[in-house]
Amino acid sequence: MIMTDKDCIFCKIVAGEIPNYKVYEDDVVLAFLDISQTTPGHTLVIPKKHIQDIYHFTAEEAGDVFSRIPMIAKAIKASNPEIKGMNIINDNGKLAYQSVFHAHFHLIPRYSENDDFSIHFGNHENDYDNAKYTAIQDAIKDQIK
Repeated sequence: MIMTDKDCIFCKIVAGEIPNYKVYEDDVVLAFLDISQTTPGHTLVIPKKHIQDIYHFTAEEAGDVFSRIPMIAKAIKASNPEIKGMNIINDNGKLAYQSVFHAHFHLIPRYSENDDFSIHFGNHENDYDNAKYTAIQDAIKDQIK
């Protein structure tokens, strides 16, 4: 039995209560077109089980979901010869732009530099020295279990 959240829009999609444009489904994941279509072919891949975000996956669940993403990404790319690349994005938490609190992965085909999608990575390299990098490194390493 798949765990669901009765108030979750993605759980309702999995249950067939909300129509969607499904591109792939098996016992673990559902992949469907994002209604926004940031670029043509923008697809969401979700676990069928309600998992809130990346922090709530077990290693096995993550492997089961992630192992299907390359197959779906290849199908999207093969569907249109104009696709030149793809961003795969996973937002976790409201501050990180997660708007539906059911884990999901955006597969966003890229057509050109002018396809109305961008990501900005600020460069703060000059704010860090070896001590700051090492402190962050050690803090993260100490939490690896």
